[in-house]
Amino acid sequence: MYGPERYRQQTSSGTGRTQTAYFKLMIMRAVRICSPLALCIIAAFAQQNSKIPVFGTTVVVPSGLRGQIYFIHHGAKRLPDFSQLKPRGAIYTSELNVPPQDFQLGFPGISKRKEWFAIEYAGKFWIREPGPYRFSLTSDDGSQLYIDDLLVIDNDGVHPPETRLGDINLNTGIHRIRIAYFQGPKYQVALVLEVAPPGETNLRIFSTDEFKPPPNPEDWPSSAPSSPSAPQK
Repeated sequence: MYGPERYRQQTSSGTGRTQTAYFKLMIMRAVRICSPLALCIIAAFAQQNSKIPVFGTTVVVPSGLRGQIYFIHHGAKRLPDFSQLKPRGAIYTSELNVPPQDFQLGFPGISKRKEWFAIEYAGKFWIREPGPYRFSLTSDDGSQLYIDDLLVIDNDGVHPPETRLGDINLNTGIHRIRIAYFQGPKYQVALVLEVAPPGETNLRIFSTDEFKPPPNPEDWPSSAPSSPSAPQK
């Protein structure tokens, strides 16, 4: 018996920590003897420990989006009524950039949940340049984008990765944003929110870091947008 399985017999740690300890031990041995195998071992160790949370982390992002995680019933076909559900945890992020991929990591503290869940993100962002903004929302499965409580994009339902567009006129000031998302059967997920400001045609990832308000929050004007164009369905 070789490798991590043999090393596991010599430690009382769990599987993850056992493998990590094993790789660390092998790195130290390889470096001591200047083995060319060292680079391979280091690469394997880095790959094993590169599991970054997909939808957000538990580290609070003060000016970012806060996502509340919910469990939904099996067989759900559309987004749930979040007011009727109990949050199971919270995550934070400054952007939604989850391209189509297998989702097997779960969430911090509730890692076993890999299907039949929903997330409701909410936050605020600052508009310096008023005018028409185009948003793009890609998801697998359903999602919706609300700005100042107005539905801008409706991408609900169970479906493979699908992109919808929505336009809205935004005035200078602070605006509320909400993104609702749900994942049906495992494992494929996707959730990408993009934006094109006035005068631009190329979409880029929407990030609250780009739309931060100026200092002195007390002076922020609150501005309601014009009516958006009819959301795509």
